[in-house]
Amino acid sequence: MPQSKNPVQMAVIGAAHGIRGELRVRSFTADPLALGDYGPLHARDGRVFEVREIRPAKDVVVVRFDGVGDRNAAEALTGTELFVDRSALPDDGDEDDFYHADLVGLSVRDDSGAVIGRVAAVQNFGGGDLLDLTLTGRKGVLIPFTKSAVPEVSVSGGFIRVDPVAAGLTEEDEEQGDGAGREKAVSGRSGFDTKRRPRGPKKTGGDR
Repeated sequence: MPQSKNPVQMAVIGAAHGIRGELRVRSFTADPLALGDYGPLHARDGRVFEVREIRPAKDVVVVRFDGVGDRNAAEALTGTELFVDRSALPDDGDEDDFYHADLVGLSVRDDSGAVIGRVAAVQNFGGGDLLDLTLTGRKGVLIPFTKSAVPEVSVSGGFIRVDPVAAGLTEEDEEQGDGAGREKAVSGRSGFDTKRRPRGPKKTGGDR
């Protein structure tokens, strides 16, 4: 199967459940039971997974995939991330609704409107969403993805606007170099607006 051009992560496979090939799956869809409604899922290596049966189980869903018939086959899939292409997901045209995949590649503007970089990725290490930016040649600059740090997102306009102070992008941080700037962006999260942006894709995990 060809690799997806614009993959959006929908779920990650956890541990085997029972002896019949069922798996515990963490779904990032707004309705976890809708995981199979977006068509076949695929792994990074191109393997295709089709949901045959699905049922809720506390904070995960228990899924039986076509072709996975016993516990040994299920155990081999633990940790597999599942994706669909962005084109398979609904789009209602609302500017305030977007998928994290839509943000990658957008230009980054400061509060004066000047372009200062681009969005390289959206990360989450367990403490909230972070934007991974490339700023004037510096890679791996992390800022909190909060309303105060990123007051404007315009997917149709091709940019996000950041507040350099709220995002931790002060002149002092710039002078300290990449490592110090990254530490400032991550450790300074507690000083930002605590209203986090949602994880995952709209209607399949969140909207703005």
